[in-house]
Amino acid sequence: MKDETVPPEASAAVGVECGEDVALQLISDRRGSAVWKATGPRRSVAVKVGTGPEGTVITAREAAALHAMGRGGILANGRGRHRAWMVTPWYDGPSTWEILAGVRAGGGDRAMARRQMAAVCDAVAELHTAGWVHGDLQPGHAIHTPLGVTLIDCSWAWHPSRLLPSHLFRGGIPHLLAPELAAAVEAGALPVTTSRSAEVYTLAASLWWAITGDWPLDYEAVHLDPTGVKAGELREVIGSGRLPLRPPLVWPAVLGVLADALSPDPGRRPTAEALSALLRR
Repeated sequence: MKDETVPPEASAAVGVECGEDVALQLISDRRGSAVWKATGPRRSVAVKVGTGPEGTVITAREAAALHAMGRGGILANGRGRHRAWMVTPWYDGPSTWEILAGVRAGGGDRAMARRQMAAVCDAVAELHTAGWVHGDLQPGHAIHTPLGVTLIDCSWAWHPSRLLPSHLFRGGIPHLLAPELAAAVEAGALPVTTSRSAEVYTLAASLWWAITGDWPLDYEAVHLDPTGVKAGELREVIGSGRLPLRPPLVWPAVLGVLADALSPDPGRRPTAEALSALLRR
């Protein structure tokens, strides 16, 4: 395995897990964090390296979260002055975004889509039952493996007694933020603390986005072009709780269920477990 940006310690850990003659494939490289798929004769693993002030801290925090979760989600990790790295299992399977590609195109196996969406909700419910909040749910952060859905990119996960929220977290993709969370970010709350109810909102918004290819909130109804405003302005508008949802025209039976979870009132949202049951009906 040869790549000058992968620390020697990480390369050694990959060799232990995968065997000799490892091939590297760059999966993503953005905002101080790069991820490779390393494949050897024994298995494949993911290698994440964070560099720079924020990338180092964020990658080290994700490693700490995976250790605290205690699910075998991390195989090795380390941190230096300007770089942090970790090696995790490689989860084979499509993301939720990929699973719902056929539905977005106007077809697809809708019975299968319902089952897979419910499986994402089950994974979130299991996390919540254990006291954790993921913090950054997106259609690309849930991998549908033969053994079930695995949630990845846990940099912002938190637990009341095992790992407190990070002061670096700014809420994630604004379009997926619950109104109360968007308002908290814009009010300067530190740390930004994602509740389970706010996460159910983000879960439903992520599924809506993956089904339709559109954000769930109807920006056109208030004459707002979301591509033309800064993230802070967008969070301020979302935080008002006055933006309506888009009409659920594509798949009313499912989008109607998701609409309930997208209520601006946190008390009216179902739990992740209840949302799973509703999607299965």
